[in-house]
Amino acid sequence: MILFSLLFLLPLILLTIAAVNFVQIRAPKRTSELTQTIGVLVPMRNEAENVEGVVATLAAQEGSLHFYLLDDNSEDQTFELLQRFTQADSRFTVIKGAVLNDKWIGKTWALQQLFDASNEEILVSIDADVRLSNDAINKAVSALNSARLDFVSPYPRQIAQSFAERLIQPLLQWSWLTTVPLRYAESSGQQSMAVANGQFFVVRRSALAAIGGYQSVKHAVIDDVFLARELVKSGSSGTVINGSDIAQTRMYASWNEIKAGYGKSLNQAFGTIVGAIFVVAFLIATCVAPLFLGLLGNPYGWLGFAAIVGTRVLSAIKSRGRVLDSVLHPISVLALVYLIVYSYLRRGSIQWKGRTV
Repeated sequence: MILFSLLFLLPLILLTIAAVNFVQIRAPKRTSELTQTIGVLVPMRNEAENVEGVVATLAAQEGSLHFYLLDDNSEDQTFELLQRFTQADSRFTVIKGAVLNDKWIGKTWALQQLFDASNEEILVSIDADVRLSNDAINKAVSALNSARLDFVSPYPRQIAQSFAERLIQPLLQWSWLTTVPLRYAESSGQQSMAVANGQFFVVRRSALAAIGGYQSVKHAVIDDVFLARELVKSGSSGTVINGSDIAQTRMYASWNEIKAGYGKSLNQAFGTIVGAIFVVAFLIATCVAPLFLGLLGNPYGWLGFAAIVGTRVLSAIKSRGRVLDSVLHPISVLALVYLIVYSYLRRGSIQWKGRTV
């Protein structure tokens, strides 16, 4: 009976955290016209298909901004296209990246070069596949300033079209919305509660310089979360905020891309193999077992299943996702467990943008 009760109580606790975050999560909004110049950093490797789109979304941004775009030794036409689409706009600086330092991974090496090339106090990094509303950067920086934080990470809306994407991508927002009390975390000083998304990240140069730029995360495949942890460790404060109204991206377009993308990173997400086993056990206990028990006729199981689906519903509403897909949550979690196992089995052998990770 105690075990059955726990399988209801644990999802209920997650539902409570999700409900509090649903109400309290910060949303970017313009509070005043920005007076300082903002530096926007965009690392790019093999992004020929995204060059025109990202240049257009940046060029439409409001305010005083300078854009630094770095080609990280692409194997396609990224550099040539960057030069073509930015040549008429003096706000853009295109950089040909140095050869990858073997002590770094590609993205952090590119970000460090961008950091060195810029001089603005407020820095915004975005991925090449992110598309922004015209006031996105203005609103994100306003959120940073009004909350008096050192960094904020506006979480973009994740576009999911294929069935595989619809299973996996909503778990990104769901994972932190249901487990991290965001308002407490932003000023708690607890590294374990640091949350961020490198797709859209705003940080004060002084805070980033205090940790040596990207030096402290030069080996980190999950550079965003590890960077947030280093910032918190140094005394900075910050958090993830809801960016679904100002930014969107489609990370992956197929199951094979999802496997490669998560395969390169999930083996670093939980610290150790013991941590990964604990996370898998927790996911099974809270997200899969309740449905299984419910199907066997246990009422606690159905209550637990209703609670955990409720967390997905709240996450979907807040992130502008598909609410009806919430009922597939146990299947989503089983797919995630597969990806965790796959990532550990294939670590050090995943090909990503022409490099082994």
